[in-house]
Parts: sequence; C-alpha cells; structure tokens
Amino acid sequence: MKTKLFTILIVCFVITSVFSQSNLNDYKYVIVPKKFDFLKQENQYRLNALTKFLFEKNGFTTVVEGELYPDDLAGNVCLGLSSDVEKGKGMFKTKLNIVLKNCQGAVVYTSEIGESRIKEYDKAFIEALRNAFKSFETVDYKYVPNGSNNIIASNKVESKNQTSEELQKLKEEIKSLKEEKKEVAQIKENKFAEIVEVPVEQTKPVKEEVIEGTSNVLYAQEIASGFQLVDSSPKVVYKIKNTNLDNVFLVENKSAIIYKKGDDWVLEFYSNNTLKQEPLNIKF
Repeated sequence: MKTKLFTILIVCFVITSVFSQSNLNDYKYVIVPKKFDFLKQENQYRLNALTKFLFEKNGFTTVVEGELYPDDLAGNVCLGLSSDVEKGKGMFKTKLNIVLKNCQGAVVYTSEIGESRIKEYDKAFIEALRNAFKSFETVDYKYVPNGSNNIIASNKVESKNQTSEELQKLKEEIKSLKEEKKEVAQIKENKFAEIVEVPVEQTKPVKEEVIEGTSNVLYAQEIASGFQLVDSSPKVVYKIKNTNLDNVFLVENKSAIIYKKGDDWVLEFYSNNTLKQEPLNIKF
C-alpha cells in the first residue's frame, strides 16, 4: 500500500514538473522587481540581486523592473514573467517562496517554500530564498516561442489602439466644440457692435485743434446741435452751436462766437480783456 502511494506521489510530482516546465518554456524573460513587498527598502539584504542571480543560474534571462528592456520585451511585455518573493507566516522559521505571473496577472509557477531557522534576518532570508530556488533545479527551463503570447500581446495592442482612437476622437470633438464656441462668441461680438454703432463723427473722432486767424477754407458739416467746421485735412477746427439769432453761433469749448458780417464770417472773442475779431472763410 505504501509502495503504491509513493508511486502515485512520484507520478504526480513528475506530471507537475513537466506541466510547470512547459508553461515556463513559453516565456523568454523573468522580470525582477527592485523591492519586495515584505521589505522596506529596495534590494534590502541584497535579496533582489540574489533573486536575479539565482534565476540566471537556473537558465533564465532576467531584466530589472523599470530599467531598459530588450526591444522584443518592450514591444511585447507578454514575453516576460513578473517575479515576486512572498514571505510566509512562522514564529521560529523564516519562510519564502517564489511566484511567477504572466502579463495578465495569472500565476504561472509557484515554488516550494524555502525555510530557515537562523535568527538574524539577513542570513535567514538568504538561506530561505536559496532553499526556495531548489524547486527550479527540477525544471529544465528552455525558452520555446509560443504563439499564444503574441495573441495576448496582439489583443493588448488592439485594445490600446482602440483606446487611442477613442481619445483622438474625444480630442477632435473638444476641438470642434471650442471652435464652435469661438464662432458663437464672434457672432455675439459682431451683433453687439452693430447695436452700439454710432455716427461716423463719434466712432472716428478727429483731433480738435483751434486755429485762430487762419485764412484757409473751413467746410461746415451739420451735426445735432449745429455744425462742425473742418479744413481740407480733414480736421475739426471748431464746433459751433445754433442760437436764436440768424447766422450767429456759439463756439464750443471757447468763449467766442461766430457770426456773419456782410458776406464774411467773423470769429469774435476776448483775449486778455481785449475783444478781438478774426475773419473766417466758411463754406456751408
């Protein structure tokens, strides 16, 4: 009975080893992290460096997580297995085992638990890790390209491309909405400009300059309260306001009047308490 049970155990062990070897052979790289979760620092007790060394000792090609990946792994992360070392519970023993996962997070291989009774953490972790790696001594690892990894990678790339296309469409929609909003704002601005549009004399004011005693011709342009007199520039020389008297006007912003005397127009004003008169050539 014992012999039969022992035989069954041996068969199960062989089948498990062959199955694990077959799975591991599908992957070209093992990715080693810079820090394990149960430790506080990167490469504490040099466990990460030792893990990398022991994988390579057992025939695996390793890369450190976060560092420059080979071109084929960078293009297809599913060619690699992510490695991790897990710490088991124990009062008087340090227990560690190695776990390998594929790019989808599924566990591909779990080693036997490596143990150590050493009290010092640095020595205990190293001994337990080495004992856990003894599981790989029965695995004759050799990378054999497997199309399934390419299919997984292809699906990931396709999904990524679809996401990129959706993001691009979203960016285009946002851009279109911004342009439409800009056009609406421009239309509103134009409408507002039409509503508040004022006569030419107000929208394009001409700098006023009072030229006293000029003999140049001044042209009268009718405005709301009277006329504005402009020269040939054209430039506003005076603005004059109507009065109740015929041909008599008040000069805006100046203590003066303009009136017609015979066939001539006269500007009359006080300067230093002296009344002065100057002829103007005005064309109405």
